[in-house]
Amino acid sequence: MSLASRLVDIHTHIYLPRYCALLRSRTSVPRILTSNRDGKPDDRLLILDHEPSGGRPVGPHYWERDEKIKFMDRHGIDLSVVSTANPWLDFLHPSEAKTLASQLNEDLEQYCADSPQLSPSLKRLYGFGLLPLVPDISITALLETIEQISKLSHLKGIIMGTKGIGKGLDDDALDPVWEALSKAGLVVFLHPHYGVDAKAWGEKDNGHVLPLALGFPFETTIATTRLILSGVFDRHPSLRLLLAHSGGALPQLSSRLASCIDHDPVVASRLAHDARWYLGKLYFDAVAYGPEELGFVSDVIARAGRFEAGASGSTGATVDRKLGSKRMMFGTDHPFFPPLKGTEKWRSVVENLEAIDEVSGWSQEEKEGVRGGNALSLFNLLL
Repeated sequence: MSLASRLVDIHTHIYLPRYCALLRSRTSVPRILTSNRDGKPDDRLLILDHEPSGGRPVGPHYWERDEKIKFMDRHGIDLSVVSTANPWLDFLHPSEAKTLASQLNEDLEQYCADSPQLSPSLKRLYGFGLLPLVPDISITALLETIEQISKLSHLKGIIMGTKGIGKGLDDDALDPVWEALSKAGLVVFLHPHYGVDAKAWGEKDNGHVLPLALGFPFETTIATTRLILSGVFDRHPSLRLLLAHSGGALPQLSSRLASCIDHDPVVASRLAHDARWYLGKLYFDAVAYGPEELGFVSDVIARAGRFEAGASGSTGATVDRKLGSKRMMFGTDHPFFPPLKGTEKWRSVVENLEAIDEVSGWSQEEKEGVRGGNALSLFNLLL
């Protein structure tokens, strides 16, 4: 099997032991709460206030490398790019966040370096490091952490939430951070945590469905749109941003966004290109669970070039969705959404692989790209 045809999971999480120890020591969310259920210890992860069902049951598959490898083997996943899951370091004091980020980055490097070999030149595990993105942190501290990550050979990027250092990712203070990440060639994996105002969900108990299915993707949509409007991609054209959950609602709303920009004097002349052009600069995971959704995202990426400033392409021209597929990558969101009763396979794996396989207009080459080849290229692992 060629490396380009390998199955690569770029959206898969780990709660490293050092991080779990911190969560177990806390008395408020985020925390891991141990209680007694049916005479046995029961660990629950609580990452938000008012967690439904008393939080998520957690176990070794959250932190043990062997469990990650077993999951990969069970589903035919050759290589994974793992990331610490939300809420990262958002709740810590700057000095504690800086120290813990450094320690967790070293921990993750070792976690990956000690993983099995996929080939003579590749391990089975690589990772996204952490920045201490908390209010009042110094930019110097962030740049030092970027330098640390860039020297750790198994860390290929960073994962971050949407708050930045308190004011969001469009905060001008982050410009040196975007510049440093671009120069280091690190991929930025943007992942949600806070959702939207909980009042939007009303008083009826719908469990975690609305916050997870809608709140998380809307958070990503808003954060990415703010980045576009701030001109970050004009100032840092080599910045590589990977969006969780197929970009949320941004692909669907991108033309509406462009129209609103054109009619708003505050932002109409701010950007170098039509807003739709910037979606062609982004990368998207393929965690969408349906071929129609993946096909649509692929179309939106593929058409982006016609919206470059000065381009003369017609908005009604046929889109070659094969082009869009090159910026999309398979993911599982492990260890969340475990198997339902009666199966050992995780639906997040089965359904997302089926969705990739069933996208109309993608040849076997594009499907193999989304399953693994695109990720190996993005993370410079095709040696």
